[in-house]
Amino acid sequence: MHSFSRIAVIGLGYIGLPTAAVFAENGVEVIGVDVNPHVVESINQGRPHFGEPNLDALVRRVVESGKLRATTSLEPAEAFIIAVPTPLRDHGEGADAQPDISYVEAAARAVAPVLAAGNLVILESTSPVGTTERMAAILAELRPDLSFPQQRGELAEVQVAHCPERVLPGRILEEVVNNARVIGGMSRKCAQRALGLYRIVVRGDCRVTNARTAELAKLTENAYRDVNIAFANELSFICDRLRLNVWELIEVANLHPRVNILSPGPGVGGHCIAVDPWFIVATNPEEARLIRTARLINDAKPGFVCARVRERAAALKRPVIACLGLSYKKDVDDLRESPAVAVVRQLAREAVGELLVVEPHISRLPPELADFGLRLCDFDEAIERANVVLLLVDHMSFLHVDRDVLKDKFVIDTRGAW
Repeated sequence: MHSFSRIAVIGLGYIGLPTAAVFAENGVEVIGVDVNPHVVESINQGRPHFGEPNLDALVRRVVESGKLRATTSLEPAEAFIIAVPTPLRDHGEGADAQPDISYVEAAARAVAPVLAAGNLVILESTSPVGTTERMAAILAELRPDLSFPQQRGELAEVQVAHCPERVLPGRILEEVVNNARVIGGMSRKCAQRALGLYRIVVRGDCRVTNARTAELAKLTENAYRDVNIAFANELSFICDRLRLNVWELIEVANLHPRVNILSPGPGVGGHCIAVDPWFIVATNPEEARLIRTARLINDAKPGFVCARVRERAAALKRPVIACLGLSYKKDVDDLRESPAVAVVRQLAREAVGELLVVEPHISRLPPELADFGLRLCDFDEAIERANVVLLLVDHMSFLHVDRDVLKDKFVIDTRGAW
């Protein structure tokens, strides 16, 4: 039997809420904490505030059973899992993006007053190397009556660890349980205590290491993907210049048994791959040269797509552009860091033509697009009216389009789906 009967999860977003619900489903009393009262109210009514397969039923079940309760204020618990955002600060043209760990720092300050000897504090938020130690330093400063790993090592009264999330939107509930987890403790005892907590819900392999290695491991996973996508996107630039089909090129190159080139796209989005490599660059600017270049290549892709749209629009008296898809990947409603949003925003800012925006997974446009006077359109209406069709996301519902309808239109397929 595990030693955790009550835990708190701070931050009830894409990671925190599924994590809280899965622990609650396994019999642990969970206090979910979020600064947004509307999020708290929605969860206490058994309704998630974002779409994710099977999450609705799970949240309703654990709320009705009394195992999950949401609140805006911290309460005492045996373990605290911090799953708050770690975004990038706004950065100027040409400047490297810098991580913003202010939400982690604020969460640490909120946790400190309710800490007690024997508690475990886990940071799940993807973070620059050293953030877990920074969090522990804040806790120690605010609670001089307690001892922490950086002060007393294995004898500390409060254990601290970093256990990064590694889930994919659209498959979160499955991957929270089945994916391998990296358990990074600030001491051996911290790691073992955190391992005991995750063993309640995780069926996958749990690998124990130190906190700094765990921090860099998560960043490395996403930087690896980013570098490989950048290679594919750079090939798309080269093929455009040489007037070759990049999709055919990659297909034939991948016939080699030891080559597996990924697919290019309109850029890279999501809360991980488009953000996390900058965390490595921020702490290691001299060494992370390839990682930085990959980020710049992928960040340049939306501008490249817009240039191709402008070329097509310039040949038309009255350009009407169907922009198909806004989410950062297919068949989800997640717009975070989406290159599709960046493309539509730039086209709207430049007034390239009339924009017909189609995104079947959302009910209203984000303010950054709605402020331009844009509205969501039906797919069939957009295809019929447009003379330029721009495929930004390869949603399943977009793939079965009548080719005869497209034959008299300019088609720009950023996903190689058509």
